[in-house]
Amino acid sequence: MAGDRLRVICGPTAAGKSHLALELCEIYNGAIVSADSRQVYCGFDVGTAKPTREECVRVTHYGIDVVEPEERYSAARWATEADEWIENAGEIEKDPVIVGGTGLYIKALVEPLFSAPDQDPAQRAGLERELATKSVDELRRWCEELDPARAHLGRTQLLRAIETAVLSGSRISDLHSRDKATKSAEGNGQKAAYLVVDPGSALGSRIETRVDKMLRAGWADEVRELMRTVPPDAPAWKASGYAVMRRHVEGVLDLSSATQRVIIETRQYAKRQRTWIRHQLPAAAVTNVNPDDSRALTVAREWWERAE
Repeated sequence: MAGDRLRVICGPTAAGKSHLALELCEIYNGAIVSADSRQVYCGFDVGTAKPTREECVRVTHYGIDVVEPEERYSAARWATEADEWIENAGEIEKDPVIVGGTGLYIKALVEPLFSAPDQDPAQRAGLERELATKSVDELRRWCEELDPARAHLGRTQLLRAIETAVLSGSRISDLHSRDKATKSAEGNGQKAAYLVVDPGSALGSRIETRVDKMLRAGWADEVRELMRTVPPDAPAWKASGYAVMRRHVEGVLDLSSATQRVIIETRQYAKRQRTWIRHQLPAAAVTNVNPDDSRALTVAREWWERAE
């Protein structure tokens, strides 16, 4: 990598991150390291907007088709492998740039995650089954007793906090505090320069256009084929929109209803991404760009060059 800071292009889904990243990488001989928790799964292509073969020929990509659909893939594992991909890019004399909207992946790379205690797989599976029936309000009440500092978070984080407290006897909030102090003393983590791509109010129409494009590209056919070989409980099915498309393929939802549900889910996901960006990224390290602005590429190029 040419500069001292890691380049990160992030933003809500369908904002135009990939297109801008491709342009920059062609100009500056860069390589894209995907920070997308959905694109890591083999076979889940259309509904995750994976780069096309032509785009992968234009620009080197890492982090695509990393694991089989049945495998669990964590942010910590991605961060470890992303470090290797960054080194690989340097070995072929390309500048790496992290591109994606999975905030936890980005944070795991820039601010390494705490070291979670080992948990017995059988005990964890049993607890997961029990907690799956609980509402968010019930989970929040549990968390208020077990790890109050995390009781305000969403369902996924509440589940993780409860599991860790029950199975290991340790609070995630305490583990975070200890690890943060240790890593601060050791100087771990990477300095980053962020380019946040967001079209503002136009995002809604962009999402609708993307969903329509996915459907015309054969998303339903892809899901039908995947259902032949991928178990229904495989982690890859959690990718946004895929559960809805399965219901459509099974005949439970008509195409119009499925389309609207996918659009709503995607908008909700984009809202969560925007919230994460607003609260988690250091303002001084962020450059904002509207991809629909005539100066978008100029702003992006200036950002790239400042990171050197």
